[in-house]
Amino acid sequence: MDTTTADAGLGTTANFTNLPTPGVLQAADFAVIGVYFAFILVVGIWAMIKTDRSNVDGFFLAGRNISWFPVGASIFSSNIGSGSFVGLAGSGAAAGIAVGAYEWNAMLCLYFLGWIFAPIYISSAVVTLPEYLRKRFGGERIQMYMSVLSLFLYIFTKVSSDLFAGAIFIQEALGWNIYLAIIVLLAITALYTVTGGLAAVIYTDTVQTFIIIIGAIIMMVLSFIRVGGYAGLEVAYMQAIPKLRPANTTCGIPRADSFHVFRDPITGDLPWPGLTFGLTIIATWYFCTDQVLAQRTLAAKNLSHAKGGCVAAGLMKILPMYMMVMVGMISRVVFTDSVGCAVPSECKKYCGSDGGCTNVAYPKLVLEIMPTGLKGLLLAAMIAALMSSLTSVFNSASTLFTCDLWQKIRKNASERELMIVGRIFMLFMVGVSIAWVPIVQSFANGQLFDYIQSITSYLGPPIMVIFVMGIFWPRLNEPGAFWSLMVGLVTGSTRMIMDFAYGTPLCGQDEYRPAVLYKVHYLYFAIILAAITAIAAVVISLLTPPIPKNKLFRLTWYSRFSKLKVKEDDTLQLQLNGDNDMEIGSEDKTDRSESTSTASNATEENDKPMWKKAFELFCGINGTKNKDQSKAQPVALASIVEEKWAELTVNIACIVMMCAMVFLFAYYA
Repeated sequence: MDTTTADAGLGTTANFTNLPTPGVLQAADFAVIGVYFAFILVVGIWAMIKTDRSNVDGFFLAGRNISWFPVGASIFSSNIGSGSFVGLAGSGAAAGIAVGAYEWNAMLCLYFLGWIFAPIYISSAVVTLPEYLRKRFGGERIQMYMSVLSLFLYIFTKVSSDLFAGAIFIQEALGWNIYLAIIVLLAITALYTVTGGLAAVIYTDTVQTFIIIIGAIIMMVLSFIRVGGYAGLEVAYMQAIPKLRPANTTCGIPRADSFHVFRDPITGDLPWPGLTFGLTIIATWYFCTDQVLAQRTLAAKNLSHAKGGCVAAGLMKILPMYMMVMVGMISRVVFTDSVGCAVPSECKKYCGSDGGCTNVAYPKLVLEIMPTGLKGLLLAAMIAALMSSLTSVFNSASTLFTCDLWQKIRKNASERELMIVGRIFMLFMVGVSIAWVPIVQSFANGQLFDYIQSITSYLGPPIMVIFVMGIFWPRLNEPGAFWSLMVGLVTGSTRMIMDFAYGTPLCGQDEYRPAVLYKVHYLYFAIILAAITAIAAVVISLLTPPIPKNKLFRLTWYSRFSKLKVKEDDTLQLQLNGDNDMEIGSEDKTDRSESTSTASNATEENDKPMWKKAFELFCGINGTKNKDQSKAQPVALASIVEEKWAELTVNIACIVMMCAMVFLFAYYA
């Protein structure tokens, strides 16, 4: 990573004492924010009432009954957090439009999710993606490793970056103490996430998607008007050079390739081979094999709705380039000396950091050009982005902990216990998020955030490789998958630790890092790491016994339509897609057991104190519904056979999405 990209990451600022004066919002702005909070709470409560939250499918997968648009809106808003506003705008201000390729590349990866990964996940009837790996390879160590690693990444990257970025807006616009702002937001977020489950998250995400897009588009239009449109931006950005900058250096001068997505493979800050192949590896891990986004497709009514949601989210991903990246570039034009500062002492004066001030590009421009009322709308959009990404992480983290880790500790846990544990773990995540804020602030010059975008390059590729090989290469076995993951973890962690240890020199400073750090871009490293993992997986699998074919039904690409299913005792059972998995005669037994237990359950329910009844009603834990469900009936195999016209419609929509992606890359290449 060269010195230009070091400033493009999140968090190069440690305190914001010299930002615009707090308390700039007027009564109309607060009214807009108040209406937003009220509306979100109403939608969250409506979603809580609408869905059954008393079982695993209802709470963690919204009853698998979500239509395509809410699925797509939730994928988009879960991905676009407050960190995206600050980070993408800051990257645009520092180095131009290339970072927007991250957003457009997502269209390809969402195609992978809808058409390759989702059919496998749905046909295998899993709740979590680590659970899929357990079914595919057997054993539990891969599932445990994946769950723990995912929880680590959620807490130390996504939650921390979004909280910190959101705090920039809230602290400066409202003048609140940073901890008060975060605690209030997390309290509201937790209210409907802890009680409402994934359904509440998805429906509130849908509302917040509209708020995010409307607010950001208004901001974009006003910003482009300020500089005379796109043509004016092309001229003005290249002239946005601060008055003070180091002599005999290029520091502070916009890159010559600022308006090109594809950049030099050797000297480019985002080299085009790395952007084409390395980014695709990382993004495939993020969109297709990470619980947060893939969980939305598992909640869809059927495969066609899952595909439709992926297309809807993909088309929305066209917007961030214009709504965030280019708005950040405009902010550099408007605030050339502050946002574009190149001398450490000047940057320290403007934003309290000697590493650069590009991260304040978006909030500075909002407070500068947005009129009264619209400032409140934009702040509401920022809060919406923060809350939607946090709710998604909290729900997915709770799903992983409850279904993958807690059930290993408590193998006979009832549905009721799982629901309670899931909610308690969300509260734990909220507490960890608050406790993490001072740790984030303590990093000098924001070193943690400078590397957040590269951390995924060091930890994500091995996971992506194992999922892809597991789907398409039946010969991959458990030893091959596990030990190749360990090889990838050691290799990636070594590079990550070296990055943290050496840091990044400021612009104009001599290079002091080992050549492997500054000559091998992190996107190139992702390609190398994926190759190392794949080679290790192939060699170890070929040297160890294969998995019997009768244990791979509905778990690989070639067996996804199979009518055979492996039961827990490893015997095969013939089953039509979508048929119930109960044994013959089990319905009668269930009826008899229900009739004998209904009276006792009703008596116990009546004996409960009122506060306990109210609590269970609020959380959707109804004792008469899920009492003694420790041995729940097996889940019916979901059908991935699509109706003809639905399949045709989503396929045409996908072709339109891919054509749009190709056009955008070609136009801005």
